Amino acid sequence: MASGNRSVTYSKTEDGYLEKRELKRYAGSWSLWALGVGAVISGDFFGWNFGLSVGGFGGLLVATIIIAVMYVGLCYSIAEMSPALPHTGGAYSFARTAMGPWAGYITGLAENMEYVLTPAVIVVGIGGYMGAIFNSLFGIDLAAPIWWLISYAIFVGINIIGVEVTFKFTVFITFLALAILAVFWVGAIPHFSWEHALNIAPTEGNSIWFPMGLSGIAAALPFAIWFYLAIEQLPLAAEEAHDPVRDMPRGLLYGILTLIIASFLTLFLNAGIAPGAEAVGQSDEPLFLAFQTIFGDGIGTSLLALVAVAGLIASFHSIIYAYGRNIYSLSRAGYFPKWLSVTHSTRKTPHVALIAGAVLGYLVALAIQYGEAVFGSVPVGAVLLNMAVFGAVIAYIMQMLAFLKLRGMDHIDRPYVSPLGNAGAVIAGVIALVTLVFLFLNADYRVGVYGCAIWFALGLAYFAFYARHRMILSPEEEFAMDHNQNGKDA
Repeated sequence: MASGNRSVTYSKTEDGYLEKRELKRYAGSWSLWALGVGAVISGDFFGWNFGLSVGGFGGLLVATIIIAVMYVGLCYSIAEMSPALPHTGGAYSFARTAMGPWAGYITGLAENMEYVLTPAVIVVGIGGYMGAIFNSLFGIDLAAPIWWLISYAIFVGINIIGVEVTFKFTVFITFLALAILAVFWVGAIPHFSWEHALNIAPTEGNSIWFPMGLSGIAAALPFAIWFYLAIEQLPLAAEEAHDPVRDMPRGLLYGILTLIIASFLTLFLNAGIAPGAEAVGQSDEPLFLAFQTIFGDGIGTSLLALVAVAGLIASFHSIIYAYGRNIYSLSRAGYFPKWLSVTHSTRKTPHVALIAGAVLGYLVALAIQYGEAVFGSVPVGAVLLNMAVFGAVIAYIMQMLAFLKLRGMDHIDRPYVSPLGNAGAVIAGVIALVTLVFLFLNADYRVGVYGCAIWFALGLAYFAFYARHRMILSPEEEFAMDHNQNGKDA
């Protein structure tokens, strides 16, 4: 055994262990911005709208404001931590350095759930759009899981080909998605009406602004998160960025600014035009409904909606990148089975991790699609969305705790310092904690969240009884041990 303590034991590795797990540097500022915005932009095309059904327009609007505040605090805090700890482990490495291997694993496992499940949510949206479009244009009606399988095969393949292709495609598809949204925003303005936005009938004692009362705001929080979820993945690209110290804060902060502007434009203009918030809140293709209102039915509208799938593809492609690097980093350190971190001999991409994450996400989507007896008749995308948010908010809480702890470790160099300081991290962490509690209060989606809790518990058991005795001194682990404030591992 190379080294160990009460928490974990580090094992010796075979010669060439890290050489078989090398990545390649490529990304600059624009690539990182595109990776962050691209990972999230599907939230403007699909997913957010389910919040209208549970909170009404006013409830979702207030929820979106609250969540935007959370992400500003989160992004400023991560912008400080990421150049100080520039490793592919991202959130896991922050928590590992600040609070020890158990905290690192809890954070990494939570992010793993988020990033594996988020593409599964998005692929359901892709299937909804593609099914509606191909049925409209050609009368072709393929089962949704076929569209999911095709999508996974194409975009996992692009991610395996190489980091250059991955980032070039990310920049292209992100700009295309924003262009499509701009067409929608401009076209929707003349059609906007408060009558459409507020057309959900209120329950007894409530108003048209808040048809489900204050509880609707709480229920809408997970769906408001969908406007921003995954912007925090950028630190996973640290070992593939040319200058993470300079470019990571820029990518994060420009990215969250772009997403906040887009989220409020989409919320107002998609809910506020015919057929209105009630119909939009139940649709798997809300932007397609908007294009039908703006441009009418016909081939042109269907083709425009086909191009609009670019928004979903941008996020699907970018978060496949994220779960690949998350699985890779945790596996390289021994938290996950080590064979998952092997990279392609010539392309230097974590192909095993990319394929494994796709298989798991696809199987979860299938289980919910055909598990009506367990999950009920609620939309499969909405169930998956709440499951992904469960992992995300746990990771957010852990990262904000790590930020507060790292602030006390004065010997770590901080090239960028958050102007929001501890207050920004505390506010973000509290909002994330409140959202986690509220996830268990919505009976429609509770079964899926319970499933995630079981997944999480099994993951913790795996680490407790097996993985922590077989750890590897990866770059994240060595950095954490060298920079622990007591001068030894925690």
